[in-house]
Amino acid sequence: MYLNRGSKEPLTIDQIARYAPSAVAVAPHESRSERYTYVPTVEVIQGMQSAGFFPFAATQSRSRDLTRAEFTKHMIRFRRLEDMHRAAIVGDMVPEIVWVNSHDGTSLAELMLGLWRFVCGNGMMVSDSTLASLAVKHTGDIVGQVIEGSLAIAGQSERALSTVQDWSRLQLTSGEQQAFAESAHHLRFADSEGKVSTPITAAQLLAPRRREDDGADLWRTFNRVQENVVRGGLRARRESTRNEYGRLVRGRRVSTREVKGIDQDVKLNRALWQLAEKMAELKAV
Repeated sequence: MYLNRGSKEPLTIDQIARYAPSAVAVAPHESRSERYTYVPTVEVIQGMQSAGFFPFAATQSRSRDLTRAEFTKHMIRFRRLEDMHRAAIVGDMVPEIVWVNSHDGTSLAELMLGLWRFVCGNGMMVSDSTLASLAVKHTGDIVGQVIEGSLAIAGQSERALSTVQDWSRLQLTSGEQQAFAESAHHLRFADSEGKVSTPITAAQLLAPRRREDDGADLWRTFNRVQENVVRGGLRARRESTRNEYGRLVRGRRVSTREVKGIDQDVKLNRALWQLAEKMAELKAV
């Protein structure tokens, strides 16, 4: 389940409850012991709103255990209205505070810095190497910890926006763009043994989906690759092969799916950001 709002209107609690019911759970899952400290996301949302951070996107993980469906891992993305107004005037990037939590013990409560790009409706994560994420302790004034951590992260978000400006001025050769895409291709499609079997090529990750992303600088290269990796929709045809018995297995068309799982979303976005950081470091040598 997923709800994403690219407009200027934040989500209501009722909307969040519809698309990410685990975010409004009023108690932990029954499997949790008395020693488990419940971190109520609904109270975090209310506290964040009082501090000027409003929810604009909500999602939750699926669970095969139906008893956990309303307690599982969820992610809420908060923005400040003044940041939204500034983005509308000076650019299409707005910083976000990303909150990940669960009420069944499957996830730590964590705050991260995100960036939202309006032109493509795409959310990005900043890697720990640029700005450390914050794990929220399950003791004391939890809502207060979240607000304090959010303000600290928001206060440092200029570093990430400055990084974006630096990357937009850094031109890549065609070979460097291909190397970036090949690394991202491996991140997205390699199995646990590091093997890639998809007919989707690294070059497809470099294809722009809109005119604004057509360019050779690192920032636009990163955006093209990130959107193609996360949003899916890439198509290719698998070649015909012969099986172990020598019988012909005809090729078929395949397409990539959008990345919707919270764990994979966070992992890929952080890894891609870190990949871009490494490319920038190499260019500076």
